Amino acid sequence: MKMALGKRRIGVITTSRADYSHLYWPLRELAAHPGVELGVFVLGPHLAPAFGMTIHAIESDGFPVKARIECLLHSDSDTGMAKTIGVAILGLADALTTWRPDILLLIADRYEMLAPASVAVALRIPIAHIEGGEVSQGAIDDQVRNALTKLAHVHFTSTETARRRVIAMGEEAWRVHHAGAPSLDHLRCSKLLNREELESKLGLALHAPSVLAAWHPVTILRDTNAEADAFFSALAHIPCQLIFVYPNTDAGSLALIERTQQLAATRRDTHVFVNLDAITYWSLLRDVDVMVGNSSSGIMEAASFGLPVVNVGMRQQGRERARNVIDAPAEKESISAALRRALTPELRASLKGMSNPYGNGTAAETIAEVLTTVRLEDLLIKQPTPVVAIQESQ
Repeated sequence: MKMALGKRRIGVITTSRADYSHLYWPLRELAAHPGVELGVFVLGPHLAPAFGMTIHAIESDGFPVKARIECLLHSDSDTGMAKTIGVAILGLADALTTWRPDILLLIADRYEMLAPASVAVALRIPIAHIEGGEVSQGAIDDQVRNALTKLAHVHFTSTETARRRVIAMGEEAWRVHHAGAPSLDHLRCSKLLNREELESKLGLALHAPSVLAAWHPVTILRDTNAEADAFFSALAHIPCQLIFVYPNTDAGSLALIERTQQLAATRRDTHVFVNLDAITYWSLLRDVDVMVGNSSSGIMEAASFGLPVVNVGMRQQGRERARNVIDAPAEKESISAALRRALTPELRASLKGMSNPYGNGTAAETIAEVLTTVRLEDLLIKQPTPVVAIQESQ
């Protein structure tokens, strides 16, 4: 297949609802650019009925899907995660050979992203990476993110601190761009649902106090659900409307889904959603009273609404956060106390007008501008990091 005359071929990898919501506006910018031939490669949970077959959303949005990579094992183990990477590599090797981009865009830190990065390296395809330089010590995501940073040739960071961290890892400064988190572009560019539209979409009436819960396996631990007992125990009897969203497809996620469904079956006013599109999810963040769990959206996106967030346990340890976040150890009483504090009118009032350290909703413009203008000839060969003499300890 030949490249369209004069156009730069840009490939984008998406694996799940979470990264697609972040990639939506960069995809829009690239799709509209007259000098770009865009190709989207879809894999993992996007193609799983159990997780909502979210590839349909990508197709409905009109983005050109070049390949569908079936790779997600129906497993609840770390071995299943490892094998998923291997299966994805096999599929992507053929797909990226058939439609070979001039540059491949990856995002964040999901373990599946190791597959396209590995294939791109072997095929000598330059890699651009979004959201490097961040920290989440309670998940293998931290190691994946750093590996992707070193494999990538162009970087788009969400914060200035993250940019400095990527440069400190030995990446040349000209390659590293502070863009902000692209998920925040929804706040500036998308039309959120009003409360009546949101309630109609969800099929429920929101009422105070309402709590959005998002809990994922803590993948750095041998038992990825070791912190779940305290979390579910704390939520079992709180006098609130409780709205759950499904976890990521990590080791232990199937057990968490079952536990969430059990809670919903025994607790009044508990609602569980497999998938919420980006607009619905953003609208929900705006209208609920508190968020609780260990999701990065409580750190990165919730601050834009001044939403109090109870961040539980170690999964997001080390990540930059705004003052709307209350950290609580994975202990029932600590979580309950943090929730009571988060629900106070005084705390919510104190967050009015706060700024979000992850940006102002202009990331997509920066990403598209760099991807369409960076010199491809200069990308593959990186300059070595200067060696600083280290005095050996005596």
